[in-house]
Amino acid sequence: MATHRDPMGIGLAVLNRIASSSTVDRLRLRKTAERAVYEGARSGFRVAGATSRAFRRVQASGAPTRPARTPDSGVFDLEPTEDQQMIVGVVREFAAEVLRPGAPAAEDVNDTPKEVLAQTSEFGLTLLNVPESLGGLSEDRSAVTGVLVAEALAEGDMGQAVACLAPAAVATAISLWGSDAQQQTYLPALTGDDIPAAALAVAEPRPLFDPFELQTTAVRTASGYVLNGVKSGVVRGSEAELFVVAADIEGQGPRLLVVESGTEGVAIEADPSMGLRAAGLSRLVLTDVELPADAILGQGTEDDYRECIRLSRLAWAGLALGTGKAVLDYVKDYVKTRSAFGEPIAHRQAVAFMVANIAIELEGMRLVTLKAASRAEQGLDFSREVALARRLAGEYGMKIGTDGVQLLGGHGFVKEHPVERWYRDLRAVGLMEGAVLV
Repeated sequence: MATHRDPMGIGLAVLNRIASSSTVDRLRLRKTAERAVYEGARSGFRVAGATSRAFRRVQASGAPTRPARTPDSGVFDLEPTEDQQMIVGVVREFAAEVLRPGAPAAEDVNDTPKEVLAQTSEFGLTLLNVPESLGGLSEDRSAVTGVLVAEALAEGDMGQAVACLAPAAVATAISLWGSDAQQQTYLPALTGDDIPAAALAVAEPRPLFDPFELQTTAVRTASGYVLNGVKSGVVRGSEAELFVVAADIEGQGPRLLVVESGTEGVAIEADPSMGLRAAGLSRLVLTDVELPADAILGQGTEDDYRECIRLSRLAWAGLALGTGKAVLDYVKDYVKTRSAFGEPIAHRQAVAFMVANIAIELEGMRLVTLKAASRAEQGLDFSREVALARRLAGEYGMKIGTDGVQLLGGHGFVKEHPVERWYRDLRAVGLMEGAVLV
């Protein structure tokens, strides 16, 4: 799983951006950041903002730039690299200090505060899978780092984590599969100082949705395509300025298209959800949207689309790991302090076994998810591993949420405790497609 980088790795790049910003003082992360960058130096920071813009189209000047595959070291090693440990350490503290306390308020308003989104932009989330030559952090693929970051953010709150990761999904898609012109047109904004809201829209509002059987269609015309359909679970759709949309291309099957929010025929509707409320989920309604021929993402191959779906499912598995870990940590403390019949309920064998099962299930989910991510970043076939990760994260993630509520009894059913929110968020893991990407 470990990656190999030069001393100026992505961990130091991210942390120096954070250490150079006054944001860490507001978040009480100054000491953590200073410790992390003590041995290295790389300046700069990111500030996010959602403002309307016109993307300046750039003509292709050559072949697109792709992130390099991480070489196989030949050693099975599940220990994160120093870079990964530094990144995850700061992100996890941010999740504990900011996302966790702010989760109830974010859920109440069905949105993640702009201040939080601006702060997470300074971590360089949109840069992790963008090559350095295109404004990113690394020339190597970092699917493992992406999973670890998603896990750390979701320990604070999955809904806000999804909102923070949505622009990174679009940046990753354009980096991995976009043409040179698309990279030159859109990545400067997604890696710059004013990161736009952006969304990867795959899911559709219908029963038993299959991402390979889409009802959103793109019909060929003399000048390009006409796009029609409805997408659901679109993160921060009302604010998004750029979409990567999955649609069935006439005669080709499912593919990805780049759609700017200002295009005529693009509309957003409310899409109230059971969980992930802080992600601001919306419906994207596409009515006779006329797109140019170069709106297809990159070469528009079936393999690219399949890889997108797999990497998205891998990201959701990472989010499930973080939220499951939050449940485990919470119930462990609760059962030790909650007394019944004169003793802590943790002393009862049925309770102890239930908590132990949560830990076992989490460990199995984590192992298969990291294995899938490691194979993905090395360019190896990871279809089997990601299918297992998806199955375990969907099935056991839901079970962990259910057991967490059960262990708290009546307290598990009320908003005084966060477990009921985690239960609802975990239900999304086996249902959602797209939205996030590693």
